Amino acid sequence: MHRYILKRLLMLIPVLLGVSLTVFALLYFSPGDVVDSIVAQGGVYSEEDAAQLREEFGLNKPFFIQYLSYIKGIVLHFDFGTSYLTKRSVTAEILDRFPTTVLLAVLGIGIAFAIGVPAGILSATRQYSMFDNIVTPISLLGVSMPGFWFGLMLIILFSVKLEWLPASGFYGPKYWILPALTIGFSAAAFIMRMTRSSMLEVIRQDYIRTARAKGQSERIIITKHALKNALIPIITSTGLQFGFMLGGSILAESVFAISGLGKLILDGIKARNYPVVQGGILFIAFVFSFVNLLVDVIYAYADPQIKSQYVRKRRRDK
Repeated sequence: MHRYILKRLLMLIPVLLGVSLTVFALLYFSPGDVVDSIVAQGGVYSEEDAAQLREEFGLNKPFFIQYLSYIKGIVLHFDFGTSYLTKRSVTAEILDRFPTTVLLAVLGIGIAFAIGVPAGILSATRQYSMFDNIVTPISLLGVSMPGFWFGLMLIILFSVKLEWLPASGFYGPKYWILPALTIGFSAAAFIMRMTRSSMLEVIRQDYIRTARAKGQSERIIITKHALKNALIPIITSTGLQFGFMLGGSILAESVFAISGLGKLILDGIKARNYPVVQGGILFIAFVFSFVNLLVDVIYAYADPQIKSQYVRKRRRDK
């Protein structure tokens, strides 16, 4: 098991290098830079000043020189560069904003799991019932509906019309509800559909019919036999949705004016503050990859067959 985890960690290296090179190239070859943004705001008044700023930021160096210098700073010092606008370390800005994004993602995945899994189980065990016929279209709506639009509708309903909840900020539990619902509803729909399809496949197996023939209660059959064997796809979808929330929360953070990592990246894109954009995306890619690794490790505890494969392989290697 330890060798498997080490192998997966080593596999993250080419993935992160590929992400960093892609993002760096897209930003490098995109028209304009932070100096043009400063000029547009009236901060620079001559070509000499603009050239001096580009030299100060290192923007006049060739592509590969800039990229290798950037990677060297990350590998040796975990330094994602310096923000062009605030002059602060990008690493410090990311670490300041990341806890807010993690909290939002945890709340969102908690709502998604609490809604999606029970709804999926009930929909599978009562296939073609009224509950199934109602929940299935709602799940399709949740998967296809834009998150920012849903967030705006929640603000109009609960903040403007009913005046129950605040429309922006992230200062306490009352402020967390609408943003968490915004990112959690779509994930709940995805998890519900995955749970339903996985449960439908499992409850049609022979051992489920055997358990019913032995007289076991339906509750034990569903919770102990069916759900336990249907967990792998559910864990996969939940882990992926959590990773998507870390990066996709940029819309919710923008709609609700939350100072998270997504909002930091969006502000960096608007200002062409490339070190912030590169560092934020690369950091999210690393966390997303780590979440996928954690999901693979959870597999071994959810399914004894997977763990036995690691044990047999270790014994053969000895």
